[in-house]
Amino acid sequence: MNLQSTDFEIFGLTPAFTLDRDALDARWKDLQREAHPDRFAASDAQAQRLAMQWSVRINEAYQRLKDPLRRAAYLCELHGVPIGAENNTAMPTAFLMQQMQWREELEEAHDSEALERMADDVAAAHREKLQALQHTADELRDYAALAQQVRALMFVERFARDVENRLDQLGQ
Repeated sequence: MNLQSTDFEIFGLTPAFTLDRDALDARWKDLQREAHPDRFAASDAQAQRLAMQWSVRINEAYQRLKDPLRRAAYLCELHGVPIGAENNTAMPTAFLMQQMQWREELEEAHDSEALERMADDVAAAHREKLQALQHTADELRDYAALAQQVRALMFVERFARDVENRLDQLGQ
């Protein structure tokens, strides 16, 4: 293997959004066992350094592939469509309206019941967006549309954390 290989190549996977998480986890354990720096403790410094680089690279690839949002963003990048979330926040009007409505509801929610309902709504939206990512990536292979969906899911995940933080505040 080459340190410059894609995450999918390192794990012996076809580049796709859908993957078998159990197989990914098992392959990660196998790769870590093969490249773990402790296996090279008696080797020369160069072999130890290479084992450390491989171990780090394997872990980076695993972290990216096991997270659906990061995996989708990575697929976009591999196909020449960077996410650019820092400077590309354009979203469809309906999505922006939903975000504004959620923000208003969050500000108005003063009890855990309302926040729990909101958390359920956001979780449902998250599941729907993940299904859309899978369809766009694996069936349509439309990476420009996928990039926009990734940016939308980033908003949803951020909002979900905001709701959880408010729930935590109420619980204190």
